[in-house]
Amino acid sequence: MKNIVIGSGPAGRLGSIELGKLGEEVTLIEKNHIAGTCLNEGCMVVCALTDITKFIDYNNKFNSYGFIKSQMDVSYEKIVEKIIETQEMLRELNQMENESFGNEIIYGEASIEDGAVKVNNESFEYDNLLIATGARPFIPDIKGKEFGLTNKDILKLDEVPEKLNIVGGGIIACEIANIYSTLGSEVNIIARSTFLKGISENTRRYVLEKIIPDVNIYENTDVTEAFKDKILTDKNEELEGTPFFATGRTPNSEIAEGFVELNPNKTIKVNEMMKTNVDNVYAAGDVTGGYLLTPVARMEGITAARNMAGYSNKVSYNCIPQTLSLNMEVSFVENEKSTCPDEDKATIGIPGIAGPHSFWNILSMDTGYTEVEFDKKNNKINRINEISPSSTSDVAYLSYLMRMDYELDDYSEFLEIHPSTDSNYKIIKNMWL
Repeated sequence: MKNIVIGSGPAGRLGSIELGKLGEEVTLIEKNHIAGTCLNEGCMVVCALTDITKFIDYNNKFNSYGFIKSQMDVSYEKIVEKIIETQEMLRELNQMENESFGNEIIYGEASIEDGAVKVNNESFEYDNLLIATGARPFIPDIKGKEFGLTNKDILKLDEVPEKLNIVGGGIIACEIANIYSTLGSEVNIIARSTFLKGISENTRRYVLEKIIPDVNIYENTDVTEAFKDKILTDKNEELEGTPFFATGRTPNSEIAEGFVELNPNKTIKVNEMMKTNVDNVYAAGDVTGGYLLTPVARMEGITAARNMAGYSNKVSYNCIPQTLSLNMEVSFVENEKSTCPDEDKATIGIPGIAGPHSFWNILSMDTGYTEVEFDKKNNKINRINEISPSSTSDVAYLSYLMRMDYELDDYSEFLEIHPSTDSNYKIIKNMWL
């Protein structure tokens, strides 16, 4: 059967690969660059820059300890040049990978007309269609919004801004603040409500006091007007600095308007099989809303592909691990399906553990912090917030335990690789079991 996939971000790219693996005929259509926002404008760019800021952070620490004496001369222009060079290499590899499964890749802007997909003045019939067109930065409708930067502009900057006003109070705002504060910018965060309201208060406090202490936080504050070099707030404050909007994402669903059913927020409405209300038409990734995360988009794309190929598959969103890519990673997960009453909950909070990349943090007493909520009655984990260099792997392991609904006793046979998952050993084997 002929399958067309529109969009080559994590959902479309993995969906097309899965279809190819299953022996299906696939045409993948991409408007710009293969691998979508993640590689070209989003999390990979943030991670690349954060690798630099971690190095700067450790260099400053080692200088303060006295066993390394060095002065750093950081070239933002050269960093951008090398990020772009790496992106080009990865695009080539991603294309080769997709084509290795027999998939055809076409570059151009697609439209859907009369039951066919049109691109570059050609019309393509399909048996199944997957719409994976992603999302773009949402910019609030305020006067002067055209002066604001977004994540799409990071690699267009010639130098590190002297002053930066980040509008937004979520994960992206925090990551951008960490990067440019470390690189030398004077950074303000302007949040409409509470900054990082989605994580525990203890974790939030640690981030503010230990990881981004030099960033100025303005909570419960709206921006009323933006200029090229300043913003105005609803509290009549004038804050100097380049505006940067980290105010969420809006779906690229225009291609589907009038074709499939949309949700009130303009995301494409799908069921647990990633199917729309139109037969043989599926959607996956950020264009469907929900968790705007690369691993979730991959999961949705693969789920859609399996259903397109006739293999019934459903997606599950419980216990999705998340992280903030900072100079020290902050990772968290919660079991949204837990019905544990308050009287059966037990919360354990401990200082960070001297696991991988933490040894030299002990002298400065900033090894991180871990907080775990347990269901005492059923012997299971409800929630984890962890700040440590190894938190991304620790929480990923533990979220699997939660997602599979294992009891903590089932974890007793897990054998960690020292010191990569020492936190797992400390939290589960030593503290609880």
